[in-house]
This record gives sequence, C-alpha cells and structure tokens, in this order.
Amino acid sequence: MTMGDRLRELRLKKKISQEEVARQIGITRSAYSHYEINNRQPMYETLIKLAALFDVSLDYIIGGEPAKNDHQLLPDTFEMLRLLNTLDLDKRKQSIAQMIKWIKQAE
Repeated sequence: MTMGDRLRELRLKKKISQEEVARQIGITRSAYSHYEINNRQPMYETLIKLAALFDVSLDYIIGGEPAKNDHQLLPDTFEMLRLLNTLDLDKRKQSIAQMIKWIKQAE
C-alpha cells in the first residue's frame, strides 16, 4: 500500500474531506490531494501533523505496520509536543522540567 493509499484510507475512516484535512494541518487542499494520488511527498513537518491528526505513527503513514505496543499516544500528547516545538531551547527545557515536576507530584 502506498503512502497516498494509506492517507486516503485514514481520511475516509475519519470521515473527513480533503479540504478538512488540509485546513487542520495548514496546507492547501490541492497540496493534500497530490499526497493521496502519490504525485508529491509531504515534508517532514507535514507528516508529523498528519500522524497527529489521524492518531497513527509516522511509520504507519509511510507504509509500515500499525504500532504493536499497547501505549498509543493520545492526540493531546501530539499537541503538547507541537507546542513545545514552538518554544526556544531554554523555554522548552524549563517547560519540560516543570512538567516532569508536576507529573512526579501527581503520582
């Protein structure tokens, strides 16, 4: 199965249009349609957004098998990672340290 086939399958399973996928990941519908028909390959950042949107691994999108572990990442985890990636290095380190502190306190 090609990446385009996989993207189409994931989109149809989620019951959303190409336009909606494109809007949610910040590209044009035309660009997204080229991915589904295998005329173009998405940039790495776009692949990350697609994996988050469809709640699958990057490996799965590019043709791999579904993850075999029981620890699926939730969509809010991808959103947290996306937000962390918008910060400069110092702010990112501070934020991660604070999250670790909060998580340890919650255990």
